[in-house]
Amino acid sequence: MKHDPAEAEDAWSVGTPDEVQFVLEEDDAFGLGEIETAEAPPFDDGEAADALLAAEPAEPPAPEAANEHGLTTPMPAMPPAANDASADQPLPRITIHAFCDRPEIARMIDQVAQDRRMAKAQIKVEMGGIEAGIVRLASQASPNLLIIDTIAHGPAMLDGLDRLAEVVEEGAKVVIIGAVNDIGLFRELMKRGASEYIVPPVKPLQLIRAIASLYVNPQKPFVGRLISVVGARGGVGASTLAHNIAWSIAERQEAGAALVDLDLPFGTAALDFNQDPGQSIADALTAPDRADENFLDRIVTRQTPRLQVFTAPGKLEREYELDASAFEVVIDRIRRSGPYIVLDLPHVWTSWVKQTLLASDDVVIVAAPDLASLRNARNMVDLLKSARPYDQPPRVVLNTVGVPKRPEVPTKDFADALGLEPLAALAFDPALFGAAANNGQMLAEVAPASKAAVSLDDLAAILTGRKPVEQKRTALVSKLPFLKK
Repeated sequence: MKHDPAEAEDAWSVGTPDEVQFVLEEDDAFGLGEIETAEAPPFDDGEAADALLAAEPAEPPAPEAANEHGLTTPMPAMPPAANDASADQPLPRITIHAFCDRPEIARMIDQVAQDRRMAKAQIKVEMGGIEAGIVRLASQASPNLLIIDTIAHGPAMLDGLDRLAEVVEEGAKVVIIGAVNDIGLFRELMKRGASEYIVPPVKPLQLIRAIASLYVNPQKPFVGRLISVVGARGGVGASTLAHNIAWSIAERQEAGAALVDLDLPFGTAALDFNQDPGQSIADALTAPDRADENFLDRIVTRQTPRLQVFTAPGKLEREYELDASAFEVVIDRIRRSGPYIVLDLPHVWTSWVKQTLLASDDVVIVAAPDLASLRNARNMVDLLKSARPYDQPPRVVLNTVGVPKRPEVPTKDFADALGLEPLAALAFDPALFGAAANNGQMLAEVAPASKAAVSLDDLAAILTGRKPVEQKRTALVSKLPFLKK
């Protein structure tokens, strides 16, 4: 946002050289569009401002005739780029410094700083708006991203931004949260080098996406959706469900998917898919710096043309005391290999498991209908809900429901105590699950019409938002109409 003050007049003039030029004049009502008074918008009332922040963005009014300043058309509440799905991804390790005029905006940015997508960013918030930013940045290095919240408008706003531009280093991105809803002003700010201009009401998730959209890597903008599956306790079948969900996404929905078995000593992905690979995900985790695209290609097992499987070693020859950053690096690189990544997490509670759950786009908690599962599932749900307030709540699946002679917590009581309705309840079916495990197949390969297979297809569809692709009939069926039912 570097700017030469000597060019201010030309930079802020509107029109071609042959047309009458518009140059800023001392007009307190500049930029207010059809609002004729110079009174600033009512953001001084804390309760009213909080209500505005929580409200849904209003539909912009129809454009009116241009006023004497040529600025009339209200801008959208959020620029279109901020709603791009590609922007809904974690930010890189950047520094963000916010200078706010309004306490409610400062509080919102503090909330934004707690979001999982902002985990790598270092965020500071100060009051004082443009003037505080000028003073602070005159004596210290500029952050990667500068957020300016201002209630100023007209010449006072633009003069302040000009002075701010003199102390902001080249390359810094600037997001302005203003008080004037005008497309003309928006365009002028973009010409001056601002990265984004936002007008309240704005929700935290909208601001997160607006910021994230500025840091999408143009060379590698794609990041796969991360789905983590974890058991509320051991032995509830979380790994089996994780493997079947990944298979359903790849084969039923015909979408690219990768399954990552992170239970390094006891993982069963190789067994469930009837594989015996020479390398495993442990090779990448023990040397994360080497885990580039070529390295991952060497250790992955291509189960089907659409399903990649990163198996666990499943051996006790060594103890895996790995740093959480190793898991973060490897998972981040695998996410760039396909649209859906399913993580099979072990039933342990370590810093890397917690960090991975918080960083996931979706979390599936698999539980049995017993008290231990209920207690653990509730603890996990409460933690994830509080740490991820702007994300989808974790999904809960009940497994092995209806074991003969086993006392169970009824599904309704389980849901009431959990405060969350289970997404699915899979009946105890030892014959089907046992046959699939022994054959190295998925449930839908053994019995595609079974209730368990259909339920898992439905679960996978909910997680991805995609419908299973209708299977083509065989040539024999097409030739024998009486077989079609």
